[in-house]
Amino acid sequence: MSQPEAWLRGPLEGVDPVFMPAAHALVQASEDLERAASELTVAELWVKPGGAASVGFHLRHIAGSTDRLLTYARGERLTEARRQAVALEQEPGDPPADATTLIREARAAIERALTALRAVPKASLYDPRSVGRAAMPTNVFGLLCHVAEHTQRHTGQVITTAKIVRGLGLH
Repeated sequence: MSQPEAWLRGPLEGVDPVFMPAAHALVQASEDLERAASELTVAELWVKPGGAASVGFHLRHIAGSTDRLLTYARGERLTEARRQAVALEQEPGDPPADATTLIREARAAIERALTALRAVPKASLYDPRSVGRAAMPTNVFGLLCHVAEHTQRHTGQVITTAKIVRGLGLH
């Protein structure tokens, strides 16, 4: 029998119970990304089936968006370099990034998010924060929970798109 999903394995060490669902979602996403995308070829990673975003984009976006959201959670603004990196998430690169590299980057960002969940002082959960150039209002708690929700959303897209791409037989 395979291992149960992360949320059924019990509490994660050092994570406050208020963040346990988010932490479990991040752990599950990390494991799912590895299973779904690790064996894709470079061509499979970057194909856009039916015009949908590529698996490579979703992996890069998980890493980039997680770091951006953590920046906002710390009360910092994005640098111009971070803003410009958003457009590059869609690009394969030269040479195109492979699955090992993209998964490693996504999983490293997820680990940084788990570290942030463990380190956030409870007294700061509802400290106001803002997101983007429009300074949309939120708070630390909302941002940290959104990291998990957003990561799960794109992980689901990785899983589905990887299945579609495998069916195309691009090898």
